Amino acid sequence: MRSFLKLMKSAPLSARIGMAALFINLFCAIFAPWIAPYEETEVVGNVWEPVMWAAGAVEHEKPVILGTDNIGRDMFSRLMYGARNTIALALVTTALSFSVGALCGFLAATLKGWVDMFLSRGVDILMAFPTLIFALVVLSVMGPTTTVLILVIALVDSTRVFRISRAVAMDIEVMEYVEAARLRGEGLWWVMREEILPNALPPLVAEFGLRFCFVFLFIAALSFLGLGLQPPLADWGSMVRENAGGISFGILTALIPAFSIAFLTVGVNLVVDWFLHKASGIKDV
Repeated sequence: MRSFLKLMKSAPLSARIGMAALFINLFCAIFAPWIAPYEETEVVGNVWEPVMWAAGAVEHEKPVILGTDNIGRDMFSRLMYGARNTIALALVTTALSFSVGALCGFLAATLKGWVDMFLSRGVDILMAFPTLIFALVVLSVMGPTTTVLILVIALVDSTRVFRISRAVAMDIEVMEYVEAARLRGEGLWWVMREEILPNALPPLVAEFGLRFCFVFLFIAALSFLGLGLQPPLADWGSMVRENAGGISFGILTALIPAFSIAFLTVGVNLVVDWFLHKASGIKDV
C-alpha cells in the first residue's frame, strides 16, 4: 500500500485523472446494488422525466437523480447496473482473448516451423474479415446470447493479441538467457512461463488496457445495434440506442451513457499511456 501511494505521488496529473476515472467506474460497478436507489428494471415514473422526485415512486419517495428513460426507469440506477454489466463483460472477454492470443503467439514464436505457419495463416484469415461484419453475421446466426457474445469478441480480438505477443516473444526467444535455459534442459512450458512471459509483460499489460478499451467500445457498438446484452439487462450501448429518439425532442438522456462510455475509455487510455512511459524507461526532463 505504501509503495502504491508513493507511485501515485510520482504520477503525472493525467495518470491521476485516469486512476480516478477507473476507481469511480469500478466502485460503481462493484457496489451497484447498494448505490442504485431502484432496481435495474423497475419503472419509477413517466417517460423521460427530468430530475425530480418520481411521481410513480410514492412508496419510497426516492429522488430520480438523472431523470427517467424511454419507458420510465430510473436512469441513475440503470447507469450503475450498466457499469457492472458492461465492465464485467469487457473484462471477461479481454481476459479470454488475451489468454488465447498470448498462448498461441508464444507457441508460434517458440516452436516456429509448421506451428507458426498454421497459426499465423489462421489469424490472417480471421483478420481478413471486417470485425464488425464478422461479429454481426455470427451473432445473427447463433443468437446474441452472453456466451456467444463473449466467445465471438474474444475470438476476433485474440488475433490482435496473437500478433503482438508473437512479435514480442520472437525478440525474447533469441536472447542468450533463453538459449541457456534450453541448454540446461528446460522444457517448452518452463521457458514460456519463466523466461518469455516475465519479459513480455510490460508491452502485454499495456496492450491489455488498450484491448479492454476496444472490447468495451465494441460491446457498446453491438449493443447499440441490438446484438449486445439483451433487455432487460442494463448496458450503456443499448441505453444510448433506447433513448436516442429523445434527442429529436431536445431530451438529452442518451448523452448520459454516452458520456460514461467516453469517461471510462479516456481514463483507461491515460493510465495505459503512463504505464507505457514508465515501462519504456524514458526519464522525464
